[in-house]
Amino acid sequence: MSAMTGLTILVAAPDQARFRAALTLALTHAALGGRARVYVHETAVPLLGRLPRADDTSDRLAANGLPDRLDLIAIALEADIAIIACQTGMAIAELSIDDLVDGVEAGGLMAMMTTLGDDRLATF
Repeated sequence: MSAMTGLTILVAAPDQARFRAALTLALTHAALGGRARVYVHETAVPLLGRLPRADDTSDRLAANGLPDRLDLIAIALEADIAIIACQTGMAIAELSIDDLVDGVEAGGLMAMMTTLGDDRLATF
């Protein structure tokens, strides 16, 4: 049996539902034994902020037994999924790495693309 192809996911919009779907896809891929990473581009970077957001749906998610945004990020990081914040997006949002959830890395689209290799690329 050959090794599973890696999965790189690009989150391009600041949409909570798409972000959750991206992290859930990455977690599923990792659970199946594949390497996964999530690159959060430009205007989507604030989704990686360590503080609660006005558009968080924590109560509704908890009522249905689901992790909220911050918990889902933590679960992904614990599963060794690399989460990369676009440096340009950090600058646009005036965020430093200290403003983001611990464990999130800063990086650029060029570096992500040059290390893509045989990974599948999905966008959200």
